[in-house]
Amino acid sequence: MTPATIAKIDRLAGRPLCALLTLLDWPRRLLAPARKTDPKKILFVKLVEMGSTVLACPAFEEAERKIGRDNLYILVFKPNRAIVDMLPFFRPENVITVDDTSLTAFIPSLLRALRRIRAAKIDTAIDMEGLTRASAIITRLTGARTRVGYRNFTAEGPYRGRLFTHELNYNFQHHVSRMFWALTRAAQADPREIPLLKETPPIPLPPLPVFQPEPEDLRDTARLIRQQGGHPALFPSVVLLNPNCSDLLPLRRWPTERFIELGQRLLAERDDVCVIVTGAPDETEGARAIAASIGKPPRVLSLAGHTTLRQLLTLYGLSRLLISNDSGPCHFASLAPVRVIALFGPETPLLYGPLGPGKRCVSAGLACSPCVNILNHRFSPCLDNRCMQAISVDEVHDLALELLDESPPGPAPAAVPAQDIS
Repeated sequence: MTPATIAKIDRLAGRPLCALLTLLDWPRRLLAPARKTDPKKILFVKLVEMGSTVLACPAFEEAERKIGRDNLYILVFKPNRAIVDMLPFFRPENVITVDDTSLTAFIPSLLRALRRIRAAKIDTAIDMEGLTRASAIITRLTGARTRVGYRNFTAEGPYRGRLFTHELNYNFQHHVSRMFWALTRAAQADPREIPLLKETPPIPLPPLPVFQPEPEDLRDTARLIRQQGGHPALFPSVVLLNPNCSDLLPLRRWPTERFIELGQRLLAERDDVCVIVTGAPDETEGARAIAASIGKPPRVLSLAGHTTLRQLLTLYGLSRLLISNDSGPCHFASLAPVRVIALFGPETPLLYGPLGPGKRCVSAGLACSPCVNILNHRFSPCLDNRCMQAISVDEVHDLALELLDESPPGPAPAAVPAQDIS
């Protein structure tokens, strides 16, 4: 299902369903109001957006610290399972997936997932999907006694009924990772405190887990680079360019010609640099054309469409710098000791900037930005992304040189076995 289809279903079917479930819950809310409890089993409802799943790591860690990994569950759409499997917080059998390819596949798949959740006797469900009605309804249908999520209170916004026992005000002044942490902590708070959460998030939040590639991962990734004409031993400073975020949000794109100019300048000024263009399978042809415009192998190549997520994380560990539009790879790279330059326009880095040391954000700060948020289902009326066009090549180039000259922000990059780099 496309985002537009999901938004339409959420609007047309979500409102009456939220109203109906609220009406059915009214007697219980009146006669047996929620009380403070200690969670025993927690389910996170985090259906979409692989990048923001990384931002939820501090929340997952807080829950693991409280009740242990064996008692943590997560409900995701099938395509988003890949990033969950890269995180250390969930046992594979505790990752529950829903097929979102079509409405006819979604409904039976969701029913099966709800049966699994109820059979596991999960007592606490946390809705991490902002203000969508579908996630609120799913959280209510899990049967969990404690349900945590956002409520509008006196604010305007999507009607979601009263489907949560522990209600928070969605705060646009905090980074999303802090709000995810607040959701987890709210599950342990007294629901009579309105709104939750009356605690201060830790500053800084706990560090993210670091992906540790196996020797086989290093060999496979080095072999993949060689197959595309690269030579890891000759050009040790790998600069990754991720020019094409998903077609779902084309407004996030920095002009392609600027990625090309940036790559050409870095090659001309740094003899140790190799440029690798990355991207999703449906971006293969475009990424190959960008790489060809920048230069030729072995100093320039494209791996778009050739890497699994595990190989991509391994590649981050072998690289010095990633330059990317605001998209999932910025956050995936937070799991590796690679520097990141994230280019923001329709979204704001104040809420969605990547976490960890060595991560830098560039934004023009136009008066119209950000124009994409959870209140408009991430559909902006903008037809001309001047916020991205206003970011100059010079600004990104100078920051790239600064980061390339810095010492590593975290653990040293993974080393490729000598026999695999020649």
